[in-house]
Amino acid sequence: MAKKKVAAKKKVAKKKAPARPTVAGYMAKLADWQQEIIDTVRGLVKTAERDAREVVKWGQPIFELNGPFAFIRAAREHVTFGFWRGADLRDAAEKLEGDGTKMRHVKLRSKEDAAHPAIADYVRQAVRLNREKGDPTKR
Repeated sequence: MAKKKVAAKKKVAKKKAPARPTVAGYMAKLADWQQEIIDTVRGLVKTAERDAREVVKWGQPIFELNGPFAFIRAAREHVTFGFWRGADLRDAAEKLEGDGTKMRHVKLRSKEDAAHPAIADYVRQAVRLNREKGDPTKR
């Protein structure tokens, strides 16, 4: 009887899951002035709601608490700071832009723009709405 060759087990290297993108990684690609604006916004969010989580989804930083409530997107001449329920926010300062049925945003061009009291107010309102109404991405 001929001996059968036993197939040698090949060691297959386990593929590591790709590293999740981070806000720091997102910011590392930006100009200093954009990083300053984003740092200011991050500080406002943490002050308004320390339980808010920052993640990168859809290629941009997202702030979540009971679902996403705000996002940041860098553009060539400004940083957009947007709100999922922006159409429901009180806007006494008249800084919000957009005409969709749900979202609104502000265009921040400096650290001073980001530090305007209205921006912190929008954050507090957006967090409150998510606490009251839940995840805005769920129907």
